[in-house]
Amino acid sequence: MKTTPFTPYHIRNGARMAEFASYDMPIEFTGINDEHTAVRARAGVFDVSHMGEIWVKGPRALDLLRYVGSNDAASLYDGKIQYSCLPNGRGGIVDDILVYRIDAETYLLVVNAANVEKDWNHLVAAGERFGLRPGRELYNASDEIAQLAVQGPLAMRIVQRLCPAADLGKLAYYTFVKTEVAGIADAIVSVTGYTGAGGCEIYVANEDAPRLWEALWQAGERDGLQNIGLGARDTLRLEMGYCLYGNDIDDTTSPVEAGLGWITKTGGDRDFIDRPLLERQKREGVSRRLVGFELTERGVPRHGYRLSDAEGRAIGSVTSGTMSPTLKKGIGMGYVETAYAEPGTPIAVVIREKPVAARIVKLPFIPNR
Repeated sequence: MKTTPFTPYHIRNGARMAEFASYDMPIEFTGINDEHTAVRARAGVFDVSHMGEIWVKGPRALDLLRYVGSNDAASLYDGKIQYSCLPNGRGGIVDDILVYRIDAETYLLVVNAANVEKDWNHLVAAGERFGLRPGRELYNASDEIAQLAVQGPLAMRIVQRLCPAADLGKLAYYTFVKTEVAGIADAIVSVTGYTGAGGCEIYVANEDAPRLWEALWQAGERDGLQNIGLGARDTLRLEMGYCLYGNDIDDTTSPVEAGLGWITKTGGDRDFIDRPLLERQKREGVSRRLVGFELTERGVPRHGYRLSDAEGRAIGSVTSGTMSPTLKKGIGMGYVETAYAEPGTPIAVVIREKPVAARIVKLPFIPNR
């Protein structure tokens, strides 16, 4: 298994470690509920160095991104970030990604850890159309970059102590700045988040990771900064209704079905992968949709559980589910036939062959801070 530059610290701090996307990652430290609550109330730090980073550069970089992305990267400006997905040419999703515009000819793509190789191959194949070459205009820097996500209502206050040259309070949602962090030049601080609790991400070179780690904990000690594992990261993102690749979206789900029509821009004359299909789905509708639901009886929904109507007929399946630490009830997401997708619709989650009452709800499950 691969490790991140922060792995020794996790082991030293008593993390329960497990394999995730070929990495030895911390799943929990003090317990998922405790860590979840810490992020909602104060601040927590996640090691997300397993995520992939791919550079796209050159005069035709934007042409490639406009072709491979469901969203239109032409709307980006320096310091702006865009959420997008990579249609696979068969109506599904290669991956959901973040696109950072450094300048007009330099973009950083942040991709899911399990999809780095797949995304890289997809981009290299598409890059041939625009003369972008691997190792030149396309560069996979995933093994060279460390990333920490500092999340929670006190997160920005903590990170600001490390950034004397930047006013992080001026960073709007989905923007970033290249600045000095803990004495590390040219680090990137961005505001995207995967928890709905506020905060930022910090990118540095692997060799600068120990310096960042030590400085961050010195800065955060007075505010109760905690280590957070991937377990709480999952419950936090699910409370916000954020998709997880491999669960809620994959190569068989279209962005329109997944409620990602807002990042599927079919206006204008832009040619992009799967445009005719996605344009038709937006115009004519789809037969199933990704929805949020909450249990109205006791129970915990899990990935793969069957969803049924009141008469017991199968109408879909659970893609993500948990006991919400905030709401103290079972919540989940799943695909259902479109006729059952309206908020308030009663359904059932079949748990160990027993139907448990639930209802469709509007996402997110809790308000975004």
